[in-house]
Amino acid sequence: MKGVVIKSTGSWYTIYIENGKKIDCRLKGKFRIKGIKSTNPVAVGDYVNFEFEQGKETGVINKIFDRKNYIIRKSVNLSKQTHIIAANIDTAFLLVTLDSPPTSAGFIDRFLATAEAYNIPAVIIFNKIDMCTGALLEKKKALENIYTTIGYRCIDISATKNINIDKLIALMKGKTTMFSGHSGVGKTTLINAIGPSLNLKTAEISKQHKQGLHTTTFAEMFELSFGGFIIDTPGIKGFGVVDFEPQEISHYFVEFFKLSSKCKFNNCLHINEPKCAVKEALENNEIAHSRYNSYLQIIAGDEEHYRTDIYG
Repeated sequence: MKGVVIKSTGSWYTIYIENGKKIDCRLKGKFRIKGIKSTNPVAVGDYVNFEFEQGKETGVINKIFDRKNYIIRKSVNLSKQTHIIAANIDTAFLLVTLDSPPTSAGFIDRFLATAEAYNIPAVIIFNKIDMCTGALLEKKKALENIYTTIGYRCIDISATKNINIDKLIALMKGKTTMFSGHSGVGKTTLINAIGPSLNLKTAEISKQHKQGLHTTTFAEMFELSFGGFIIDTPGIKGFGVVDFEPQEISHYFVEFFKLSSKCKFNNCLHINEPKCAVKEALENNEIAHSRYNSYLQIIAGDEEHYRTDIYG
């Protein structure tokens, strides 16, 4: 039987089939030794075939269908391995907050670059907009200007005040979408605002550290009443990019890629090369310095500074 993986707990997978039934399945042993580098060979959003175990209501996955895309990051504890966050995504929504917790420009840029690399359309959601006043509002406007200028859609949202929820729903109807972001940015609260009947568990922000508490332990997909599915993902502290060669990183910064054909050298890294169109644009303030700093950090393999370097 064919179905879609809607929940993964590491060793067991919940499969959603056409009649709305949910079947708990495990992996057939051979999938664990096929040289798949990720810590999770099957991810939420994967389409799979399974067969029922004899005399049981559980099944065994015997085939994983090809993915149209997936989003991936470095595994938290195993730096040489990767973790597939979700697969077969129509749109990835990155939830950003200016405070409680703050989201750095470096984190945003790493997420967007990864989405570009794996062909996933991305939208930036500025959540908790009702809390944005004064200096925070100015920072939001500055970030919004950077990302809208290079072509990313940005939406101001307040899950608790029901601001612009209708705009978000319009983008989600009939699609498989994903929410991602730091712990505490309000992913689960926003899902509850979109689908109140889901009634997912939320937790308070730590006032001392302005960080969220993990309420989502594993990625999980939920069916939406207005059509489509939403994937809720665990909050992530850092977004380590993977499988990027230095020469291709600029391809995933959309404004760099548009200029790269004007560089003197085809393999220009946009660092010290002469007659570099990207560097010239930077000097003329046509490229955001925060974006260029993020680019340099990824080139350098810097996996730490972007976690604390707020807004570049």
